[in-house]
Amino acid sequence: MSNPLAPRSLDGKRALITGSSRGIGADTAQYLAAAGASVVINFRNKEARAVKLADAIREAGGSALTVGADLTDRDSVAALFDTVAKEWGGLDILVLNASGGMESGMAEDYAMQLNRDAQVNTLNAALPLLGPGSRVVFVTSHQAHFITTTETMPEYEAVALSKRAGEDALRALIPSLTEKGIDFVVVSGDMIEGTITATLLNRLNPGAIDARKEAAGKLYNVSEFAAEIAQAAVDPIPADHTRLVGDVTSFVPVAE
Repeated sequence: MSNPLAPRSLDGKRALITGSSRGIGADTAQYLAAAGASVVINFRNKEARAVKLADAIREAGGSALTVGADLTDRDSVAALFDTVAKEWGGLDILVLNASGGMESGMAEDYAMQLNRDAQVNTLNAALPLLGPGSRVVFVTSHQAHFITTTETMPEYEAVALSKRAGEDALRALIPSLTEKGIDFVVVSGDMIEGTITATLLNRLNPGAIDARKEAAGKLYNVSEFAAEIAQAAVDPIPADHTRLVGDVTSFVPVAE
């Protein structure tokens, strides 16, 4: 997948992508860095992968910083932004990519802690670093975005509900963000081939991803969806603050 952003188009910009040591977040960071942005690679426990990614970005001529943080821990989040403030003085792009809830061994309400509470806390903690003209991008799935009107797989329902709750809580902040000159956009995509979530779902519900792919006609892969997120960081904001990626006919109710 080629970079959707023009070389040097983000020169001087500073971006932080949560959950960016691997997968969609990592590819998003690479696209932004290749366009000239200085990027923060955020990780929870994949430090080695984060360092490897940052090294690759620097070797390609880019600028990258690795900062670990557990987004469900307020002190950890505060330390994350303290580091960014010390190193760079501010942020121009915040991509809220980190999510979860299907991991084993976590608290019963972990999905809501991470996908709703942590998203709002992370944005609020970032606000002192986000000035007029900056942008916040929240990454979600069609299964979560449309969960109030379209059922999803039982194995994913708790995550979908928590991500929709997070989206709603963030959308409630749009008026105050607009007053500060901060743009906000939601990027929603179908199940993404090659992600941890897709792998776990297919393990719990064998054939689920293939069935979804057949119904949709196409599922984006990691690099393709990351390209959409990177593009959303610079494109004009839609009137409804929503960028829908791929086919949505299975989710949008048919008018009677």
